[in-house]
Amino acid sequence: MRPNTTPNTHTAALLQHGLTGLALALIGLLALVAATVAVAPEGKAMDHRMVRAGDLVIENAWVRATPPGARAGGGYVTIRNEGVAADRLIAGRADFAGRVEIHEMRMEGEVMQMRPLPDGLEIPAGDTVTLKPGGYHVMFMGLKQGLEAGHAVSVTLIFDRAGAVELIFPVAKMGATSHDHGGMKHE
Repeated sequence: MRPNTTPNTHTAALLQHGLTGLALALIGLLALVAATVAVAPEGKAMDHRMVRAGDLVIENAWVRATPPGARAGGGYVTIRNEGVAADRLIAGRADFAGRVEIHEMRMEGEVMQMRPLPDGLEIPAGDTVTLKPGGYHVMFMGLKQGLEAGHAVSVTLIFDRAGAVELIFPVAKMGATSHDHGGMKHE
């Protein structure tokens, strides 16, 4: 008697179902991993482009590269308050700087003046405040290392209501007026 070489249709169906189930399980596992990576705790830097903390949306953070031996550097960011109460950016910290201050630059007569804001910077309810060159900015004083274009640094901004918010600040070239967030290396 000759052995049956035709696969049993029932066995073939089970095998096909098993492979389909395995593929679906793998897709589900990949989706779960992607969702876990995409969700960071509030106030933690998930993506250097946007972080939510309380009623605040903080985005477009960047710093300018510094020349060798520089003792200070400037950081910039956009802060949107989607809440009904004002918040205040009151301080910051960064491992690469001795201290972090909130500053403002403004014209006084015909002279541009820079000064710290000891009471911080108000972020009005329902409004957006942009820290940018020539205006409000984060000042990194007592740099412990240079800020090198193409890299990124970790900075914690501290708000009165939203608390401490960890951000990634990409480093743009010296003299930049904005940053495109491309091709950075995190330090």
